[in-house]
Amino acid sequence: MTTHRLEASPLWPARLDHIRYDSPDAARLADFYGRTMGMAVSTLGPAEFLLEAPSRTIVVGQAGAAAHPYSAFALADGRQLETYRAFLKERGVTLLPSPTPLFGSDAFAVRDPDDRLAVFGTRTPPAAAAATPGNVAGDLPGMLQHVVVASSRFAAMLAFYTDTLGFMLSDTVHKDSGPEAGQVNVCFLRSDEMHHSFAVFQAPQSRADHHAYETTGWNDLKLWADHFGTLEIPIWWGPGRHGAGNNLFFMIKDPDGNNIEISAELETMAKGQPGKKWMGARRATNLWGEPWIRDTAAASS
Repeated sequence: MTTHRLEASPLWPARLDHIRYDSPDAARLADFYGRTMGMAVSTLGPAEFLLEAPSRTIVVGQAGAAAHPYSAFALADGRQLETYRAFLKERGVTLLPSPTPLFGSDAFAVRDPDDRLAVFGTRTPPAAAAATPGNVAGDLPGMLQHVVVASSRFAAMLAFYTDTLGFMLSDTVHKDSGPEAGQVNVCFLRSDEMHHSFAVFQAPQSRADHHAYETTGWNDLKLWADHFGTLEIPIWWGPGRHGAGNNLFFMIKDPDGNNIEISAELETMAKGQPGKKWMGARRATNLWGEPWIRDTAAASS
């Protein structure tokens, strides 16, 4: 197999099914996603909440500090999951118990270089959750589509997710100046035809970056922005268009500072299709305006 071109990986196709955020005030964070994203809130366990709306699911748990402990990817069926399990075992990957109650008993997890879990399993699509009464967001389209992390171990993360786990490399961003000019500092990775389901940005500290909801078009972004406006939640970045992925976007923040992206028109790519190479983050992150630079070295160059 060629580096970063694992066309034979049995991970394809897999979709981002749900993520977990931990919070010092889990009840407050769950209430925020219920009101803001139109998600029905239920209890999974002590200080653990399930938030669901059509095509989007988040788990929120109680912890001493805000964190993003895992991302959960759903494979098509049990047969694909077992084939993928064998694929990872052949590479000497340590398989861990699944931390999510939403996947079946055959699910498993792996720990990445940033100590975050990637979970793989299958799940019967949940029944459409009832929207919160009077909350228009429950009826707005917004499929949980990708999750992005910032990492101080960028090279190790890139190698782990591509060469070990078998995610396909879509676009890359390269430093355009300074002593490290030409080096990759952003990678967009896919596990199905959508441009990315996971991405990593080089940064001074490893942390959560954002997660995104894919809508059906520009008008949906307007409706979401109007909804946030009624809640007096400001847009902190955008609207704009990413170069990498070519999608329209804007972002807001939740009470713990996690970034939420509303997106539309994300590019699709065939299995094995090569991505684009971007020199510098400015146009890769925003063709319309100001970029968001995670790497302070790049920001100062």
